[in-house]
Amino acid sequence: MDLFNDLYDCTENLLPKEGIVNYFGQIMTDEEANQYYKLLLNEIDWKNDQAVIFGKLIETKRKIAWYGDIPFAYTYSKVTKTALPWTKTLMQLKQLAELKTGETYNSCLLNLYHDGSEGMAWHSDGEKQLKRHGAIASLSFGAERKFAFKHKQTKEVVALNLASGSLLVMKGTTQDNWLHRLPPTKKVGNPRVNLTFRTIDLDQ
Repeated sequence: MDLFNDLYDCTENLLPKEGIVNYFGQIMTDEEANQYYKLLLNEIDWKNDQAVIFGKLIETKRKIAWYGDIPFAYTYSKVTKTALPWTKTLMQLKQLAELKTGETYNSCLLNLYHDGSEGMAWHSDGEKQLKRHGAIASLSFGAERKFAFKHKQTKEVVALNLASGSLLVMKGTTQDNWLHRLPPTKKVGNPRVNLTFRTIDLDQ
């Protein structure tokens, strides 16, 4: 962690309109971030992600994991996944994210990108199981990667680099009005682990 991160105003909205995104910068030391990175690589029950595209089940190189308070069933890309119980490491990070953001979360979707060739296409986290307009807290570990937002109507783009040990929060009407993605890059040869803490709506 360097002094530059002290300059981040976590109350500043990075989006110009119709949504709220706050970037906290690095919320832990480089040493702590590296420790969590190694723990997550080794402890998490990583599986290749699956999606149904044009009626065919496709398996991605990118790996994912899904954890939560209870065995939530979570469906996206027409594939349903069941949440595993929290690990000690994930519970620590959940509590840290809740402390920093002032929000509460009951689940976490994790992504493992092995290198810069793996990314995520434009999408919004609008699954009906999620709490409407609920906060999604994104913690990044490992390789620094570019992360971008694009307005669904105006196509305006906002982008930033997410450092290891950094926290970003999306909330309000962000998912209604903005897409986001992790673009592939040839400049990154190391893995990145991303945790997105979110809230499943139990009243549905």
